[in-house]
Amino acid sequence: MGFFSKILGARNISNDYLLSLDIGTEVVKALVFRIDAEAGVGIVKGVGRARQSLSDMHSGAVSDISGVIKNCRLAIEKAKAMAGAKKAEKAVVGIAGELVKGTTTTVHYERIKPEIRIDLPELKNIIQKVQWKAFDRIRQQLAWETGHSEIEVKLINAAIVDVRIDGYKVNNPVGFQGRDVSISIFNAYAPLVHLGALETIAKELGLELLNIAAEPYAVARSMGIDDVADFSAVFIDIGGGTTDIAVVRNGGLEGTKMFALGGRAFTKRLARELGISFEEAEILKIKYSEGKLGKDVAVKIEGMLADDCGVWLSAVELSLAEFAETDLLPYRFFLCGGGSGLPGIKRSLLGQTWRKNLPFAKDPEVSFLQPRDVTNIIDETKNLRDPQDITPMGLANLALDFAGEEKVMAGILRRAVKMIQK
Repeated sequence: MGFFSKILGARNISNDYLLSLDIGTEVVKALVFRIDAEAGVGIVKGVGRARQSLSDMHSGAVSDISGVIKNCRLAIEKAKAMAGAKKAEKAVVGIAGELVKGTTTTVHYERIKPEIRIDLPELKNIIQKVQWKAFDRIRQQLAWETGHSEIEVKLINAAIVDVRIDGYKVNNPVGFQGRDVSISIFNAYAPLVHLGALETIAKELGLELLNIAAEPYAVARSMGIDDVADFSAVFIDIGGGTTDIAVVRNGGLEGTKMFALGGRAFTKRLARELGISFEEAEILKIKYSEGKLGKDVAVKIEGMLADDCGVWLSAVELSLAEFAETDLLPYRFFLCGGGSGLPGIKRSLLGQTWRKNLPFAKDPEVSFLQPRDVTNIIDETKNLRDPQDITPMGLANLALDFAGEEKVMAGILRRAVKMIQK
């Protein structure tokens, strides 16, 4: 699995129908799929979607559990019917929201006796130090942002990003000699209140949770960047209530950011400006995004949404500023999510003004992620066609981690994670 080491052990799931569940602000998306362990791929057999009510979600987080359960059940039943599956109980569920945090922590460990080879107990000790340092850092950050000093958070995803001994990159440090060991681990955390809502939903739906995954983590991994050491890019997933950003440098996920501004804000703007209902404005926005309106109408809508696109771009700039403190930013941008189709989004990113305060290696290049870009997931249904389908496919891709053989580093990390989760 390269630098993205899986955190849970192998499970006998190759013969099961599995479920990927993306609980979006606007739409619940469910995929029913199977894993071909020999080929190392997931095969999508069924797809189901159900639209959420306005009150069901807020800024990417669940606000009405009963309403979301109803919509999830409908989407799952549609996917199972298409797949011809009587049951699909083991699930990977996505989580998003402003307080879902992802960051890479690096710890440099100086060994007293560099001539002695590194063994498993020593490696375990180093990884545990990294994890506790990261946990303390994220609690402080959330306390500062929310004003609540004792906010409860839980580690949901972890992955080895980089391991070096005296500056030399290795995949597994066991057996090596050296003085300075540095290990970088990406961790994603979510507030307990958000996780509790998802666990309640899963229980009511009769699902066994294989994993609750931070959605930008799933999107970043969807392109199979694990073994590409020189791959760098910015992934932006624009949903109904939030925008999720993941920054990848040199094949390693450096961190994620989320902010509460997505497609729903643009729909509300059209509804206010035109004096129409939210539902009518949503239909109009989709037609505009698909280029199905006349030129005069499209130009008028573009003007109405210009200020909101500017506010959205400012939030992107602010989110990327933190990643620019240590190195040049990746110039490749990959967009996905239902809100990414809005023409003003891509135009904003290609503009000149906002980049002046950020260090890019070269002018940004903006592309849309398509279902064909998701590695190891094969869509037999032919129903996954748009950038909005990337997140549930990325979540399905994570399930492949559970079907393979666990590696040494991943096993140690998994046990360290369990200690923090207790």
